[in-house]
Amino acid sequence: MARSRRLILSSPPEVWGLLADGRRYGEWVSGTREVLTADPHWPDVGARLRVRVGLGPLVLDDTVVVRLSEPRRRLELEARAEPFGAARIALRLVPWGGHTLLVMDWHPLRGPGTRMHGLPVDYAVSIRNGMMLTKLARIAVREHRAAGRGAG
Repeated sequence: MARSRRLILSSPPEVWGLLADGRRYGEWVSGTREVLTADPHWPDVGARLRVRVGLGPLVLDDTVVVRLSEPRRRLELEARAEPFGAARIALRLVPWGGHTLLVMDWHPLRGPGTRMHGLPVDYAVSIRNGMMLTKLARIAVREHRAAGRGAG
């Protein structure tokens, strides 16, 4: 399992607002080129996103399914990228003063990732996930500041 953490200078409800908008998934998830479809009831359990992912000329369509949803606290997703397998992504929002500590765990469920699972793969995934959390944090802080200006 690869674990990444990021302190986000926004409240858990603000961070949850970004996670709960399936159309914005591609803004912070590395490798996502486009959100093709988002179930209107995202992020309820069973809701799906169809996304196009890729690196360079290699492109494939992926499905992301919500497996657990506790608003403002936890979101667990299953990302399927056939024929490469699937992974479980667990996001936990921990209140930290007026901010949010976002903890992301990644674990392969099936496919080649299960055989290559271990220190080198987990390290690479941790770097990627850390970059995603940094993107998410930047978006959340930018929107937090914009909302603060609009309220005054």
